[in-house]
Amino acid sequence: MSLSTDERAEQARTGAAPERRPVVQRKISLATRLKRDRSMLLMTVPAVALLVLFAYIPMLGNVIAWQKFSPYTGFLYSPWVGWENFVRVFSNPQFINAVENTLTITLFQLVFFFPVPIVLALLLNSVLSPRLKTSIQAIVYLPHFFSWVLVITIFQQMFGGAGLISQVLRAAGREPLTIMSNPDTFLLLITSQAIWKDAGWGIIIFLAALSTVDPSQYEAAAVDGAGRWRRMWHITLPALRPVVILLLILRLGDALTVGFEQLYLQRDAVGAATSEVIDTYVYFQGVQYGDWGFAAAAGLIKGIVSLALVLGANKLAHVFGEAGVYKRS
Repeated sequence: MSLSTDERAEQARTGAAPERRPVVQRKISLATRLKRDRSMLLMTVPAVALLVLFAYIPMLGNVIAWQKFSPYTGFLYSPWVGWENFVRVFSNPQFINAVENTLTITLFQLVFFFPVPIVLALLLNSVLSPRLKTSIQAIVYLPHFFSWVLVITIFQQMFGGAGLISQVLRAAGREPLTIMSNPDTFLLLITSQAIWKDAGWGIIIFLAALSTVDPSQYEAAAVDGAGRWRRMWHITLPALRPVVILLLILRLGDALTVGFEQLYLQRDAVGAATSEVIDTYVYFQGVQYGDWGFAAAAGLIKGIVSLALVLGANKLAHVFGEAGVYKRS
C-alpha cells in the first residue's frame, strides 16, 4: 500500500524511516521443491538404493528371532517358537556377562579415548609451521589404514611374552611382560590399541570444524588482552561443541558395538570371560553353534537399545539447544 502525499511529507519533515511490512514466506509446494532439487535428488539415488538393498531389506531376516531357524529349511518352513528365544537371551548368564563387558569397554573408552582426537586437534591447530603440521598429521593418520590383524601383531611383537620389551627385560634378568595375555590389563590394552589406530583419523573432523573459525576473532581477543587459554575456552571450544555433541550422540548409538575384529582376534589370549562382547557372543552362538534364532534375538535387542540411545541422546541435545543428529521440525 503506497503512502499518501501528507504521510510522505511528514516522514520527510521528521526523518522517520518508512514502516516496512513483514515479509510473508510463501509455502513452497512439494512438486516445486522436487523440481528445484531434482539434480541433488538424482545424485542420492545410488546411495539410497545401496542402503535399501544392503541395510533395510536384510532387516526382514530378523523374523528368525521368533523361529527355531534352520538354514536348510529356510525361514518359510522353520517352526515358530514365539518369544522363547528372547526369554533364553535374558536368562542366559553368558549373554549378561557379554553385555557387562560391552558396557564396561564403552564407558572406559568414552572417558579415555573419545577426548584424545579433540586434544590432538587442538594441539595441531596451535602449530604455526604448515610443514610441521602436515608431517605430524601424516604420522598420526597412518595407523588408521592398518588392519586390526596388523595392529595386534605390532602390539604382540612389542609387548607380547616373546616381544621386544620382554626380551630386553629377560636380558636384564627381570620377568617378561604379560600384557597381551593378562585379563587385568585387557581393558587398558584394547583402549591403547584403539587410540593408536584411530585417534589420528578422528582429528580430521575436529580440524575441519576449527578451520571455520574466523582468525579475526582470535586477533580481536588478543587485542582485548585474552591469553591463549581464554581464547581456547571462549572461541575454540564453542566452535567444536556442535561437532563434539554430534559425535557423542553417534558414539552412544554405537555403544553396544565395540569392535568385533579387535576382540575376536584376542579372545583366546585372555579368555571369553574378559573379552566376550555382544558381537562376538552373537557370532559364536549363530555361526559357530548354529543357534540362529537365539543369535538373531540377541542382535535385535542390541539394535533396539542402540536406536533408543541415539533418540534419547538426540532429544537431550535439543533440550540444550543443539541440533544433534537431526533438527526438530
